[in-house]
Amino acid sequence: MKKTEPHIVVIFGASGDLTKRKLIPAIYNLHQQNLLGHPFAILGVSRTAMTDEVFRKRMMEFLPEDKTREDFISHLHYESIQTSEKEDYAKLKDKIDALKKELNAPANILFYLSTPPNMYSIIPNYLASVGLNNENDGFKRLIVEKPFGTNFESAKLLNKDLLKYFAEEQIYRIDHYLGKETVQNLLVLRFANSLWEPLWNHKYIDHIQITSAEKLGVEQRGGYYDQSGAFKDMLQNHLMQLVGLVAMEPPTVIEADAIRNEVLKVFQSIRPLQKETLSESVVRGQYTSSSIKGEEVKGYREEEGVNPESRTETFAAMKLHIDNWRWGGIPFYIRTGKKLPTRATEIVINFKPTPHHLFDSVEGVQNKPNQLIIRIQPDEGILLKVGLKEPGAGFNVKTVNLDFHYSDLSDSYVPTAYERLLLDCIQGDATLYARGDNVEKAWEIVQPVLDEWENNSEFPLHGYPAGSWGPLESESLISNHESGWRYPCKNLSNDGEYCEL
Repeated sequence: MKKTEPHIVVIFGASGDLTKRKLIPAIYNLHQQNLLGHPFAILGVSRTAMTDEVFRKRMMEFLPEDKTREDFISHLHYESIQTSEKEDYAKLKDKIDALKKELNAPANILFYLSTPPNMYSIIPNYLASVGLNNENDGFKRLIVEKPFGTNFESAKLLNKDLLKYFAEEQIYRIDHYLGKETVQNLLVLRFANSLWEPLWNHKYIDHIQITSAEKLGVEQRGGYYDQSGAFKDMLQNHLMQLVGLVAMEPPTVIEADAIRNEVLKVFQSIRPLQKETLSESVVRGQYTSSSIKGEEVKGYREEEGVNPESRTETFAAMKLHIDNWRWGGIPFYIRTGKKLPTRATEIVINFKPTPHHLFDSVEGVQNKPNQLIIRIQPDEGILLKVGLKEPGAGFNVKTVNLDFHYSDLSDSYVPTAYERLLLDCIQGDATLYARGDNVEKAWEIVQPVLDEWENNSEFPLHGYPAGSWGPLESESLISNHESGWRYPCKNLSNDGEYCEL
């Protein structure tokens, strides 16, 4: 394990929910495992006026009551500034200088932008104005939360703005999906086992599905979500990054740039989406009111903060082709949606059927092809579906599951995504962070869809009852494959049914 240098974590937007629900608990867990190193300090920054003591009390809400909590919160500090006012950053620098003197350590600083996106260009500018981007006295790193832009042009502009004040090596664009244990295990599964890599191509794979299903609706985020939608909120960033990791070539070394170079090559090989055929490649939907387990559920347009005539999608599915030697002719199907039957994110590798029908049943039912399911959340694990003979006379074949669940490793601690990513940034490992050119290319791939939806009011928006698996039209997207979409359950091994309706 790499040794952690002394450091200060500065969290902008420290009075917000993300800080107390995710960031402070993640840092606390790292402290519990002696991974933070010493000395260290956490400095919360926001416009809300409060003392160190009040900030510490607020941050304790999501921390367990144990003996080490008091020691941990003694490392928490707070500074109130108007983050949109350049003059206030001299005050912030004074506070950081005082902490640096107190720690008697180099000025290694991680700046976390847990703020609205309109501050992503402003804060780095003002940090640079007081020299807080200068690495002469220690590292300076900047974590930027999503959304990283709202389209291709805005992402390019944001990258350009950031690079005026921080070098690419200092910028960490966080995607918490990439911090999940199973996502990282995907690389190990592929490249550490001679079993899979020979099969990981167009010769043996029929198609690949990537699904991110959410059981919840928009809850209290209707106003925000109505400006975003499922496509920008999930598909363009999280799921596109998963496509890159599934389809990439083996990197020369397990290092940040080597891996991110291969992901970029995948994005560069994706066949451009054509306006004339978009309706054959993309399906969008919006959930409508329904009854789930006897409870009446609102439709999206009835949610608080949502325009009653909104055409914002809560479901999106897309078909992509990667035109390179490995994947030529193999479609990738991506879908995400809210108010689906369960919460599950997984990658499904669908292998081609056997070239003969030796063990087909008497009724002519063909054996089901093999599937490899990589479950990212929940019930993280790996499931392989293979055909075996049923006990008794004859050769009746039954699909059985060979599965591994991370929960079986009771003696192993599985860190949260934020724990993993924060520690990586503190230690200078950008492997699980998106690079600027990758982010721009991902936006460029999907931009024709966004343009068509914005400019063509006739592009279909299909309704689907809340609690179902999305609009029926998404089935036609994958109709060339007999297996169709896989319907996951919250438990990895219970699958193939509408199991929570």
